Amino acid sequence: MLQWLAVEQPSSELAPIKVLMLIKGLGAGGAEQLLLSTAQQLDRGRYQLSVAYVLSWKVALVERLEASGVRTTCLGAADGRDPRWVFRLWKLLRRERYDLIHVHSPVLAAVVRIVARFVPDRPPIVSTDHNTWASHTRPTRWANRITFPLNEAHIAVSRRVAESMPPKLRGRTEVIVQGVDLAAIDAVRAERETIREELGLAADAIAVCTVANLRWQKGYPDLLEAAKAVASEHPNVVFLAVGQGPLEEELRRRHAELGLGDQFRFLGYRDDAIRVLAASDVFALASLHEGYPIAIMEALACGLPVVATDAGGVPDAIRNGQEGFVVPTQRPELLAGALLDVVRDAGLRGRMGAAALDRAALFSLDTAVRRTEEIYRSVIERRPRRAAA
Repeated sequence: MLQWLAVEQPSSELAPIKVLMLIKGLGAGGAEQLLLSTAQQLDRGRYQLSVAYVLSWKVALVERLEASGVRTTCLGAADGRDPRWVFRLWKLLRRERYDLIHVHSPVLAAVVRIVARFVPDRPPIVSTDHNTWASHTRPTRWANRITFPLNEAHIAVSRRVAESMPPKLRGRTEVIVQGVDLAAIDAVRAERETIREELGLAADAIAVCTVANLRWQKGYPDLLEAAKAVASEHPNVVFLAVGQGPLEEELRRRHAELGLGDQFRFLGYRDDAIRVLAASDVFALASLHEGYPIAIMEALACGLPVVATDAGGVPDAIRNGQEGFVVPTQRPELLAGALLDVVRDAGLRGRMGAAALDRAALFSLDTAVRRTEEIYRSVIERRPRRAAA
């Protein structure tokens, strides 16, 4: 693991460090939420932060970033195959002369490492891997292996993500488990009963929540199969799915075929997903690939037992049988069985919920952001800084 040296506070005569965070889109996914949380917690006295994104239609978090004082720039691509965004990125880097680039996408990382070579005073690059390498396409893995030496620092969001990398790259990677705002989540938990009324949940309803976009890697077909088995036995169980995505039409058809009706509700994108978690009794996740799901950290902070597949960093977050149950991916019958164990036993739910709250203390957003800032300072220290105007 990389060991970074803490450095002294920058001189007041230096201008703030100009950081550009680069990401594929600003939709409502986990990597995007992580970027937003980091941006909101970053020391603004020391860092002048901007965000650039490629996909023009992924804008769910733009308003929240702008409200936090972070300037955003869209590089204007309809999809990842539109090459014009590369030229726009090059122009942006030449114009703004950033001190550091932090990239949050493996595809973009491979590109920006090359583009930055053609910018005066080439800015150093920090990249973060949010998912296991097995989830990337072969060209993406190949491009990252070749360009990786152009990184000044590399971060993985979980041990599983780091272990999925080639050994030579793994040795130059630091694992930083990201976090959530525990105090803010605790405040929302106090509104549990009010939120349940807003969601139309009966007093005896057992709400099973999932927060995941409607994409293939989130395993929704398996979750729907498991939900059918649970709902058939327990009519008072209600599944609440927060998320949006390209599989919505297909998943709604499958939902109708299974006859789940109002026992499985697609709630769409919500910027208050924490409120849905706070109103729930159990959290479920059927993912095929993950990094270290922010939604699981949020569920633990809400005191929810978690039933999830063993994708990515999930087994690092959930100790099987303590905060919940971890089952193999693509085994909906095992997912259903674990959910039934939790649904049937109120005492078990209570014990696992208490363990979840204790476990949540490990996921401090402040700790993760301060460590990221240390990496920034270590990288910047190696390069001469411009004086303040």
